[in-house]
Amino acid sequence: MEPIIFSKSQARKIILHAAGLARKAQFGTGPEAVYQLIDHMGFVQLDTNYVVERAHHQVMASRIPDYQLNWLWDLSAEGRIFEFFTSDAGYMPMTDFRFSLPVKESFSKNRKPPLTNAETQLMKQVLDRVEREGPLMVGDFEDDRLEASSGWWDWRPGKVALERLYLDGKLMVTRNNKFHKVYDLPGNLIPEDTDLKMPTAEEFARYVIQRTLGVLGIASVKEMAWRARRVKNNLVKKELEKMITEGEVKTVAVEGLKSAPLYMLTDQDTAIEISGEAFILSPFDIINVFRYRLKDFFDFDYQIECFVPLAKRKYGYFSLPILIGETFIARMDAKADRKQKVLVVHNLHFEDLELTETMIDELIEALKVFVQFNQCREIVFKKSNQQAYLKSISNGFR
Repeated sequence: MEPIIFSKSQARKIILHAAGLARKAQFGTGPEAVYQLIDHMGFVQLDTNYVVERAHHQVMASRIPDYQLNWLWDLSAEGRIFEFFTSDAGYMPMTDFRFSLPVKESFSKNRKPPLTNAETQLMKQVLDRVEREGPLMVGDFEDDRLEASSGWWDWRPGKVALERLYLDGKLMVTRNNKFHKVYDLPGNLIPEDTDLKMPTAEEFARYVIQRTLGVLGIASVKEMAWRARRVKNNLVKKELEKMITEGEVKTVAVEGLKSAPLYMLTDQDTAIEISGEAFILSPFDIINVFRYRLKDFFDFDYQIECFVPLAKRKYGYFSLPILIGETFIARMDAKADRKQKVLVVHNLHFEDLELTETMIDELIEALKVFVQFNQCREIVFKKSNQQAYLKSISNGFR
């Protein structure tokens, strides 16, 4: 079967539309838009980094005008979404709950090294406490380390037991107002009408394929495999071939791009207009998760540098990609000083391209919204590689 051929611009539009970045309010406005966005994506990655507002909130705020932080918590409290660790930690629609079951089963069966008797007994004791006492946090358990903590990931045994129970599906988590995990029994959090039937291997593979292509627009097997990576010997490749034969998936080629075979859903919309609005994005936004895709489709060489040693950083600790239309125009290393109510932009680095006055105006508007979203009143710019653009932007705040 011959592939459908797209120009790079056409491919970018398909990808941006699938990610909810073709225009603001693509999923509507208000609290219901948050659910619609999560339901479309199937998975919204969360992150604890608080240099600026946390990643999951930024994903919402970049797409939903007037987004409020409590809208996400309300959906969780209503049992319409839940948190789990699939490819990464994130929020999923409760209607997809059954598709988290193979991942939980895989965590339980494939743990290496196998649990010791002491670890198994500790998990039973921890689960028993939650059953008897109700929702608990790590702080409700004694610090049972045998030796002093050696660092950030040196969890106490009680914490490890809670996390294992969570990954196995014997416990679920919610969050308190300080973003700390609260561990509870699934029966207390899952609505009664939720489908709890374990999917077959074929069902799980097709779910992964549909979800991945639905949110990425155009993707390779590599991205689909990433989403299913916690489940060993999954059938993603096999079911993909079946879906191509059955006409549910089509092969794709992009002009000027040499890559692994690409695919898209047959019913994917391809007649897409891009608004030209500016989006300030989280490094953990779905559009930014796969760096090579940014290079291949958008000619944007991006890396989040909080994981890079200080001496090797080029742009800053937590630089945020800035998108206008179908072009990444800049990256912004920013930090919210919440006490002083100031958003400090340590570095606003522009790509090697010429911005129009309209694009500058769009960026100014996005920055104003971003300042308010981060509970700040002012913005201070420390550095930029384009002083003329920075001057225009600074004037826009006067």
